[in-house]
Amino acid sequence: MKLTFLGGAETVTGSRFLLEAAGKRVLIDCGLFQGTKNLRRRNWETLPVPAASIDAVILTHAHIDHCGYLPVLARDGFRGPVYCTPGTADLCEVMLRDSARLQEEEAAFANAHGYSKHHPALPLYTLQDAERALRLIGPREFDAPAWLNSQLGFRLLPAGHILGAASVVLSCNHTLIAFSGDLGRPDDPLMRAPAPPAHADYLVIESTYGDRLHKALNPEDELAEVFARTFARGGVVVMPCFAVGRAQEILYYIARLKEAGRMPSIPVYLDSPMAISVTDLYRRHMHEHRLTLSQLYAIDHASFMTRTVDESKAIAGRRGPKVIIAGSGMATGGRVLHHLAHYAPDPRNTIALVGYQAAGTRGAALEAHEPSIKLHGEYVPVCAEVASISSLSAHADYTETLRWLADMTCPPERTFVTHGEPAAADALRRRITEKLGWRCDVPTWLESVDLPERDKLKRPYPADESAPAA
Repeated sequence: MKLTFLGGAETVTGSRFLLEAAGKRVLIDCGLFQGTKNLRRRNWETLPVPAASIDAVILTHAHIDHCGYLPVLARDGFRGPVYCTPGTADLCEVMLRDSARLQEEEAAFANAHGYSKHHPALPLYTLQDAERALRLIGPREFDAPAWLNSQLGFRLLPAGHILGAASVVLSCNHTLIAFSGDLGRPDDPLMRAPAPPAHADYLVIESTYGDRLHKALNPEDELAEVFARTFARGGVVVMPCFAVGRAQEILYYIARLKEAGRMPSIPVYLDSPMAISVTDLYRRHMHEHRLTLSQLYAIDHASFMTRTVDESKAIAGRRGPKVIIAGSGMATGGRVLHHLAHYAPDPRNTIALVGYQAAGTRGAALEAHEPSIKLHGEYVPVCAEVASISSLSAHADYTETLRWLADMTCPPERTFVTHGEPAAADALRRRITEKLGWRCDVPTWLESVDLPERDKLKRPYPADESAPAA
C-alpha cells in the first residue's frame, strides 16, 4: 500500500489523501485549499495523478475543504463512485451548488468591476461541474461494510463535528488504515460524540487544535456579553459564520438567550440560503444529533431567514441594533463580505468571530486586529470592535483528541498528523509521542509513504476487526 498526501499536509485545508492498494486508487477527501494565495493556487494545479485514474472517492464530511474539489475532479475525467454517509450526501447537494454559484458570481463581479488580474476572470468550476460531481455520490450508512473489490473495503464511523461527519476505516487484506476526518467534541450540544475505531495498523489524524485547549467558558454567556455591549452602543453584530453546524449552534444559543430573557427583542437575520437549507436537513437526520423537535422549532424561529439577494440588501436599510449571521465563516466569500463593507467602518458595531480562522483568510486578518481588510478589490477600514467567541468549536482540542486516541485497543504501527497549521501539527505529534508512546510523523505536502501490510509487520490479528468482514 502507498499513501500520498495531496492535501491536508502542512496546512489546515485542502484535505486529500490518495491511497493505492489492492490495484485501486482511492482518494479520501477531495477538498479545496483555502487561506493564503499560495495555497489557493494549488486548486488550479493539475493533480499528480490523472483524475480518470482514481477509482473512488470517500468523503469524511461536507465542509468545502474536504469536498469542494469534487467538481474539478469530475470535470477533469473522474467517473468513479463517491462514497459518504447519507447526511454528507445531502449536505454536498447544498454545499457544492453554493460553492459553484459563488465562484461564478465572484468571477462575474471581478469582470464587471475590473479588479482581477486575469482577463477574463474565470471560476474554478461551474454549476454544471458541480452537478456532474453530485451525480457520482453513493451514500453508505454508518458502520455498514462496503467493498471496492475482493481485497479492499471500508466502514464509516461517527466523527461528530457536523451532520454526516465520519471517520473512515479501510481494510486491505486485513491491514487497517484509519482516517479520523475532523473530530467533533464529546460534549457538543448539537452533535453526538465521535467514535474511535477499535484499532488500526495505520492512522491519519487531524490536528486543527493540536496546540490548543478550549476555554472552559459558556457560549451563552459570551454571546450575551457581546450582544449587550454592542446593543448598548446602538450597534450591529455581524457574524461571519459557517453554514453547516456553526450557524445552527449560534441560533440554538440565541433561542435559549431569548427564552431566558437574557437577550432583548432585537432582530436576528440568518442571511445565508445555504445555512437555511442545512437547518432543514437536521429533521431528515434526527438520529445523528442531539436536538429534539422542539429545539429545532426554536432554532427555526430564532431569526428572520433571508433567501434572496433583495432581502439581503434590505437588511442594511433597517436601522437600529440587529444581529446578522452570514457566510462564509472565515470571510473568504459570500454575503458576509457586503455586510463587512457596510458595518466594519463604524465603531458602534461588532464583528463576532465564531469559528477557526485559517492563516491568510480575511477572518484571520480580523482576528489579528488588522486596521483594514480587502473587500472586492478595495481596502475597507475596520473600526468596529472585533470579538472572538472562544468557546465555540466543532473540533476536538488536543486533550479531547488524545482521549479519542487512547480509546483504541492497541497502538497503530504509524500515526500521521495532518490537517493542521505546522505548529499545531507538530504540537500534537509531540503530545502523542510523549503521552501514548506511538510512532508519529507530520507528513509534508505531496509526500508518499509505503505502508507494509500486516503480514509483513508481524502484528497479531485482533479479535474485533473495525473494518469490513468477508
